[in-house]
Amino acid sequence: MLLSLLDRSRTRTGRDDADALRATLRRAVHAERLGLHRFWVAEHHAVPGAVGSAPTVLMAAVAAATARIRVGAAGVMLPNHVPFVVAEQLATLSALHPGRVDVGVGRSLGFTAPVRRALGASSAEDFEDRLAELLDWLHGRGPLTLRPSAPAPPVWLLATGNGLGTAARFGLPVVVAGPLLAEPAPLARYRAESPPGRARVTASLDVLVADSAAQARRELLPQAVALARTRSRGEFPPLPSPAEAASAQLSARELADVETTLASAVLGDEAEVAQRLADLVDRTGAVELMVATTLHDEAAEAEADTRLARLVARLGGGLRTAG
Repeated sequence: MLLSLLDRSRTRTGRDDADALRATLRRAVHAERLGLHRFWVAEHHAVPGAVGSAPTVLMAAVAAATARIRVGAAGVMLPNHVPFVVAEQLATLSALHPGRVDVGVGRSLGFTAPVRRALGASSAEDFEDRLAELLDWLHGRGPLTLRPSAPAPPVWLLATGNGLGTAARFGLPVVVAGPLLAEPAPLARYRAESPPGRARVTASLDVLVADSAAQARRELLPQAVALARTRSRGEFPPLPSPAEAASAQLSARELADVETTLASAVLGDEAEVAQRLADLVDRTGAVELMVATTLHDEAAEAEADTRLARLVARLGGGLRTAG
């Protein structure tokens, strides 16, 4: 099993936006020391809780701060960008850091209508056209010659249910999360419909190894509370501390959302997490685990990443850092 991290450059209460970006770089350096396979960054715009608004710029910073770990975007939202510009940015990264650059692309629009207007976002309905255009530019099939000249980076699709069909038609690997991880039928169709040898599944979810399930719940509670507020209030707030999260005044709906988030996470002591990860791989056939967990305490987060890396190394006979 390949182990990767998805870092959303989350802000934390009591710390500024710049520190969130510096924390992403520190986490990437630590991930490389642990021998992880890939470090993913995300795209969010004009929200206080996540400041990774320019994924290719942040990829460049991560790649410059590290030497070996693969660096990817999960993802670049194509409705927000001109495919030719995205291709140029990826070609530049690939030329500077050969063999280390990956990109996941998605169809999500900006979080609010003002953000979508500011981005000049297109409709998600033309996503497949934009995806085809991006792939043409990257593989030298466009009407212009892409510069700098560099090998095309691997492209993943961040897939919902309909997105799995798109990925199969384009012969692309997929990143799946949420309900798709519990439903084997859509993934089976994706494999059946993909060209031979092209289907590949990366599972993205929250994973947290701690001394006990109760401790893991306490540490993941800030992320769950922030997500519940996002869903119910249209906010995207910074991560509260565990104490702030425990004392938060939440509605019944928000409390239910918190429990849903915690229940969907793989958390507990090493034996519990190992068993649930083994079950996940059996159910989904995933070859890579993209861990999306963010903790308020950076030192606790680094320790959790270390414990998970050691556990996966024991499960999979060692982590691979290339391929």
